[in-house]
Amino acid sequence: MNAERRIRIGVAGLGRAFTLMLPTFTQDDRVQLVAACDPLPAARARFARDFAAPAYDTVEQLCADSQVELVYIATPHGLHAAHVCLAAAAGKHVLVEKPMAITLEECDAMVAAVAQAGTQLIVGHSHSFNAPVARAVEILRSGQLGAVRMLHAFNYTDFMYRPRRPEEFDTARGGGVVLSQGAHQVDVLRLLACAQGQRRVCSVRAHTGNWDDARPAEGAYSALLQFDDGAFASATYSGYAHFDSDSLMDWYGELGQAKTAQDYGAARQRLSAHSGADEAAFKAARNYGGSLYQAPAVQASPAHQHFGHVLVSCDRGDLRLMPMGVEWYLDAEMRVQALAPPLWPRKEVVDELWNTLIHGEPLVHGGKWSRDTLAVCLALLQSGREQRDIIPR
Repeated sequence: MNAERRIRIGVAGLGRAFTLMLPTFTQDDRVQLVAACDPLPAARARFARDFAAPAYDTVEQLCADSQVELVYIATPHGLHAAHVCLAAAAGKHVLVEKPMAITLEECDAMVAAVAQAGTQLIVGHSHSFNAPVARAVEILRSGQLGAVRMLHAFNYTDFMYRPRRPEEFDTARGGGVVLSQGAHQVDVLRLLACAQGQRRVCSVRAHTGNWDDARPAEGAYSALLQFDDGAFASATYSGYAHFDSDSLMDWYGELGQAKTAQDYGAARQRLSAHSGADEAAFKAARNYGGSLYQAPAVQASPAHQHFGHVLVSCDRGDLRLMPMGVEWYLDAEMRVQALAPPLWPRKEVVDELWNTLIHGEPLVHGGKWSRDTLAVCLALLQSGREQRDIIPR
């Protein structure tokens, strides 16, 4: 793709989120990494070598760099709000990782900061950017299947047994699966439900699970979301590394990579091999610039990214979202609408950046949208604690 020009990106935080976005940034010629910041000297040194660009100690220094047009904020959840406000005050556009923040008050401050600065705030990556989700939205918007009535999302992963820092087990600091993983699932469900017009989640009833004393945070949930027009959605997630729901996705992993049954249990095995060691140090060693870091392969994924099993039920049929496309279940037939394999991972994120910043198109994953996703996630947590229906704020 020959871009008219490049969006100049400065990266705040060179950890796990950055490593997942790195293949996107390096393969999409509409963007250019021009600077970064991170507290770890090894990460800064590697970035400077890889991109021949400055790597700073602090976000303040990054935001002061005149070459930076947009700041990609991939710092810990609890720092998102402060860092977005710093970037906005410096006149920068912002791409911030999900969850947008950990409180609604922080979200409101972020939205106000970019409005005052006249800059744009995009929240992602969430799996609602995925091409099968976008195609399903187009189908639902066309009206061919009638009204959306019911949605179901179901994902079982090894999230809780990937290396973690201590705050990642502290719910008040954004730890556990609800804010980190629920943000994906709720975003997908809301985007599909809103394909035919704005719908608001008006009630959440949930149960949460915290079942491993060694990893003390919510590792599972099941929730019923009621929309204000009568449609409803169920969302179930487990990060306890037992059943692997990629078995329902033709053995394609969340990132679109091919898997086999032999991959089962890999997260627990890696963690067990480092038992007794400093887990946060182990995580840092596997991240960008660390001694155990392995650069992602630069090759096309065979399938699109996904977030587990997603089914949409309408008046005249159901849609099932899959890594290779969208399955239609109609009155008298079942058919598959295949999608071409992705050109590179998460291209859709840059599509939205490009369309918004260069062509002035309206944002999908903007601040208000993502604030409402967080409101549902926080209601889910509250419902799990109080065992009652909660109206998201």
